[in-house]
Formats: sequence, structure tokens, C-alpha cells
Amino acid sequence: MLGNFSYFNPTKIYFGEDSLQYLKEELPKYGARVQLVYGGGSIKKNGLYDQVVEILKENGKEIFEDAGVMPNPTVEKLYEGCRIARENQVDLILAVGGGSVCDYSKAVSVSAYCDEDPWDKYYLRMEDVDNAIIPVGCILTMVGTGSEMNGGAVITNHEQKLKIGHVFGDNVFPKFSILNPVLTYTLPKYQMVAGFYDIMNHITEQYFSGEDDNTSDYIMEGLLRSLIHSSRIAVENPMDYEARSNIMWIATWALNTLVAKGKSTDWMVHMLGQSVGAYTDATHGMTLSAVSMAYYRYIMPYGLGKFKKFAMNVWGVNADGKTDEEIALEGLSRMEGYMKEMGLVMNIRDLGVQEDMIEGIAKGTFIMEGGYKVLNREEIVKILKDSL
Repeated sequence: MLGNFSYFNPTKIYFGEDSLQYLKEELPKYGARVQLVYGGGSIKKNGLYDQVVEILKENGKEIFEDAGVMPNPTVEKLYEGCRIARENQVDLILAVGGGSVCDYSKAVSVSAYCDEDPWDKYYLRMEDVDNAIIPVGCILTMVGTGSEMNGGAVITNHEQKLKIGHVFGDNVFPKFSILNPVLTYTLPKYQMVAGFYDIMNHITEQYFSGEDDNTSDYIMEGLLRSLIHSSRIAVENPMDYEARSNIMWIATWALNTLVAKGKSTDWMVHMLGQSVGAYTDATHGMTLSAVSMAYYRYIMPYGLGKFKKFAMNVWGVNADGKTDEEIALEGLSRMEGYMKEMGLVMNIRDLGVQEDMIEGIAKGTFIMEGGYKVLNREEIVKILKDSL
């Protein structure tokens, strides 16, 4: 049964090869002081930095740079960004980069005027925002996280060995996001395919919950089939515009809160993967791929009907003469084959995990209750060991 819900998404999307020009339409809505957030030097190498700075200056904006956002933004970097925002009283945070840059920018937006330690307030106690929020706009250069159209912000605390995501309300969503598929062409293959799996897992985290067929499930099955098709093309030809544009749009819809409606949602793969990431600082999508198969094979018996549906409707498994379990297992086997075809990391040992880390990773794994099986700590240890 489709549950009761409300739905609202305030982010305006500008999509396509010429989408950067619409930055000129958005900038007059905000004050003169812009915090320009980006990661390494890639946007300077490809010319995007110069284009953005030119548009900002044409619109009379004063720029305060916040560079060096790392793939897994740290709490120390968050404090630095908050200082830049506060000291310069910025009116807009403009994120130019991938999901980590967007996540970080949203974290700064809610934390800059927080009257206590934002790590404690938002990431340990998971409290709501009750202070001024700085608006955020995004120019996306990598797809996967969906951060361009949601309120999520993941931050890593290496000292505490915790990587935690806080999903803030729609008042923290980016006000606008500019999505040009061409900007994703030069991404290294490792990062590209990690993003593909991040998209896939966002969908399956929401799909593998609830027993009833509902509209959200059918949408997700279509998104998954489209992703599988387009990602195979993109791996062969990263500059195929149709494939890259489809993937970019799938990524946005995978996690802009729409397909979660009517679903309890799971998110245990993310909890496992993020705890692995806190220990290894590994690429997010690869931490997910490394734990997924062990987790899904473990919980499959508890949600057998949905895993059967997944096998048939996403992977095209022929059900004739097979038991439900055989169908479901064949679906997972096809998924595993696809993951290997993409070049994804399939075990946590390849990310640097050693057996003596397992207990600590298990301790740092948050237990969610929306999936088919609420895990206990011993089961988490088993899944992690099976992922080695």
C-alpha cells in the first residue's frame, strides 16, 4: 500500500550543454558576496573556473574562494568553510564540482551560523537547523550522489573514525543546480564507474523495502534499466552525449526524494560503506560496491518477493521452471556480473580493509530499520567478513 506523504522539491534545474548561461539569471537573486567552492584543480584545467569567475564578475559579485574540498569532506574542512562564510558574510555559496563539493557546501550553509559545534549538533545528535542558512547553488561536474537536488550532506571525522550523512530539510536543498553532461566527460574511469554504482545503490536502497507493488517501484525499475543500458555505452565511449545525459538525469531522480515516497527505504549498504570509508578514505561508490553483494545475499530471504521482481523486471531473468529463490539469486548474479563488467571494487580488502579493522567498522555502522531485516552487530560483522 502506498503510504501517506507530502512532496516538495524547491531546486530549480538547468539541464543541457548551454545550461551555464542560466547562472546569469540566478545571480541577481542574491547579494554581492559569493563563496566559490571547488575541489582540486580540474575545473581550472578544463576552463570551467574561468567561465564561472567571468560570469560572477560580470554580475558584480565579490568572490571568496574556498578551494581544496576533498572527495570525503572532513570536519576540519567544514570548520574552515564556516569561517570563510562568517568572516565575509557571504550571500551565496556556489558549489562547482561533484557530490562531495555539493555536500560540503550544504554542510557549510547550515553550520556557518550554528551557535555550537555543528559536528555534535547535526552529525552526532542529528538535530534540525534552527539558525540562519546560507543559500547554495550547484554547478555539477560529476554524477552519482544526487546532491544537486536534495538536502544530504556527508562529512567525515577521521579522529572519531566516523563518516555520517545528515539529510536536511527542503530549506537546505540547493536553490538551483546547473547540469551540463559535457562537464562529466573528462572524469577518470574509476570515478565515473564509482558514480554509476552510487546511482544504482541509491535506487536499490529505496527499492528493497516494502512488499507491495507501488508506483515508486515501477519508476525505479525503469531508472535502473536505463542506467544499465547507458552506463555500458559510456564505459565504451565516455563522450557519448546521449548516454552521459541520461545518466546525469537518472542520478538526479535517483535521490531527489521522489522515488522514496511510499517506501520505508533501507540504507544499510550506505551505512556499511560509509563506515568502511571512515577507515579507508576510499571512493564512496566503491565502498558501496564492495559490501553490496554480501549484504543483499544475506537479506534476500527476508524480502524474497521483491528480489524476485528485481531479477525479472530489471535483469530480465526468465522465471520458467525456477523457484522464487533461484530467480532471485540469478538476478543478484547478473547484478554482480554487471558490476564486474563496469570494473567496480568487489571486496573491502581491495580498499585497504584488514581483518583487525572489522570490529571497529562494525561499531561505526549505524543500524537502520527500514529494510527487510534489522541487523544486529554480529550480523554486521558477518557481512563485513563476507565482504573481505
